[in-house]
Amino acid sequence: MKYEQLAKDTIAHVGGKENVSSVVHCITRLRFKLKDKTKANTEALKEMDEVVTVMESGGQYQVVIGNHVPDVYQAVVEVGGFQNHSQVEETEEKGSLFNRFIDIISSIFTPVLGVLAATGMIKGFNALFLSLGLLEETSGTYQILNATGDSLFYFFPIFLGYTASKKFGGTPFIGMAIGAALVYPTLSDVTATEPLYTLFSGTLFESPIHITFLGIPIILMTYSTSVIPIILAAFFSSKVEAVMKRIIPDVVKMFLVPFCTLLIVVPLTFLIIGPIATWAGQIIGAASVGIFSLSPIIAGIFLGALWQVFVIFGLHWGLVPVAINNITVNGSDPILAMMFAASFAQTGAVLGVWLKTRKQKLKTLSIPAFISGVFGVTEPAIYGVTLPLKRPFIISCIAAGIGGAILGAFGTEGFIIGGLGIFGIPSYISPTEGLNFAFWGSIVSIVVAFILGFVLTYLFGGVNREEKKDETTERKPVDAGKTNVKVEENLVIASPLKGEVIPLEEISDGAFASGALGSGVAIEPTEGKLYAPVSGKVSALFPTNHAIGLLTDDGAELLIHIGMDTVQLNGKHFTNHVHQGDVVEQGQLLIEFDIDAIKNDGYAVTTPVVVTNQVPLELMTTNQTKLQAGDMLMQA
Repeated sequence: MKYEQLAKDTIAHVGGKENVSSVVHCITRLRFKLKDKTKANTEALKEMDEVVTVMESGGQYQVVIGNHVPDVYQAVVEVGGFQNHSQVEETEEKGSLFNRFIDIISSIFTPVLGVLAATGMIKGFNALFLSLGLLEETSGTYQILNATGDSLFYFFPIFLGYTASKKFGGTPFIGMAIGAALVYPTLSDVTATEPLYTLFSGTLFESPIHITFLGIPIILMTYSTSVIPIILAAFFSSKVEAVMKRIIPDVVKMFLVPFCTLLIVVPLTFLIIGPIATWAGQIIGAASVGIFSLSPIIAGIFLGALWQVFVIFGLHWGLVPVAINNITVNGSDPILAMMFAASFAQTGAVLGVWLKTRKQKLKTLSIPAFISGVFGVTEPAIYGVTLPLKRPFIISCIAAGIGGAILGAFGTEGFIIGGLGIFGIPSYISPTEGLNFAFWGSIVSIVVAFILGFVLTYLFGGVNREEKKDETTERKPVDAGKTNVKVEENLVIASPLKGEVIPLEEISDGAFASGALGSGVAIEPTEGKLYAPVSGKVSALFPTNHAIGLLTDDGAELLIHIGMDTVQLNGKHFTNHVHQGDVVEQGQLLIEFDIDAIKNDGYAVTTPVVVTNQVPLELMTTNQTKLQAGDMLMQA
């Protein structure tokens, strides 16, 4: 591990891992919350070669590292055994209800998706072997593979009990115990006996009663493969457990907390939570399939075309639990099936770029992106190739929409949550009908999407047009008031803000004031709009939108940090208009921020603008004190 020794030394000098309550990072520094700050050896930390400086602010002990802080943070987490919260820990409770829902769903399902896909692939290939006559259902090989494929999904409540409890702040093993109770085999066998009586007879919720708990009737449901009941039970369990921890003496907490929690939560899950959650799942499943059935082709176009956009913004997590629930309730899911062609459309577009471009760097990026795309991993293709070029990404979305329309027309459905890319093909084999019409629709869709993505990108992707634009040495002039300055041989940095220029050494943040993070100036903004001071690429954009890094075509790295310690605002009062990896033009609006609101919350808006890497020439700054956005600020 590259930064292992640095991580060990840093942890030792902050008082050891037992002195660390939590650690997160921002764009340049590690931010520790220490139990006792007097145990930290600040001077020793400052003397370390890879530490820029050490500061204390906002209740945090800040070790300034520089641009490679994410890598150092990972090393600190691994060496110290800390929870990997990164920057999310302080922001996950903020934001809209929808964003919090997406965060909860992604946190619960992400840890198991790899194994879920792996077992789904095994089950899918087993179905393929059966359809091709290579295996028989009675063979031992088929049964062992089927057991492996079914293992996670059948006992899904146990796995989700762990991840959901961890997300909600409960003890993961208590969540697992609740999940195990839901799929306990003996209870499943009870439903084969004659019922004692029936509740809600003649209604949609008619339920035979086979057993009771303390005389209260229990409506037994099939909880294997279920999703919603265990998530709700884990949430309720975390609340009960928190109460138990407060009222039970420390000396017996270890066993009495789980004892009391399980005695309360498991019966209530069987009596109330489980049945209500199951009925809710059935309603969600019926509703989603019903909406889809109104027009499968339109649904296919919509989901196929926008799937990659959903992935970029993390919105696809809202559909994953719906799909899993549909498979649980109905045995199949048409929702996620509609996006199957998207990765092939993206891969075809990358192939078009690879064959068309004359730029060696882009060719080099396209080869691994194409290979990973074949197997369904499209992030390298999206962020490294098609999205920066814009047109190929749009073309891939169009091709994916047409592929989705074909899937809808064929009535293709997924029967398992399987692999991605070519490994996802077995997911669409019907357990009862085998290689049916709908399955062949999935094959047609991916072939069509791939060919369209390739051909349209090759012919109309504008690849060489973009390259020509990138390779030209002509730059747009900087609006410097009465003087227009052209960037030809020298690096000219325009003012990203309207406001008053302040010498860097006069600001309150010691890391910036010392010049340790780079040469530059600071601006006291009078307007809450941050514009690109140069043309280049967004190399870093912190999730809280308070800081942004830009990389110019000349190789200069700029860091603009809006305000002092504004990371503590967790994104409040900031609105971004670009994303990491975007190519921007000088003068383009990057971020908007509310100056008055930030000040009212107790933070300064003084904004350092620094060049973080070594510039061949000494920076010359403007002699003006008040600037408009776009006026010349610095020149190398």
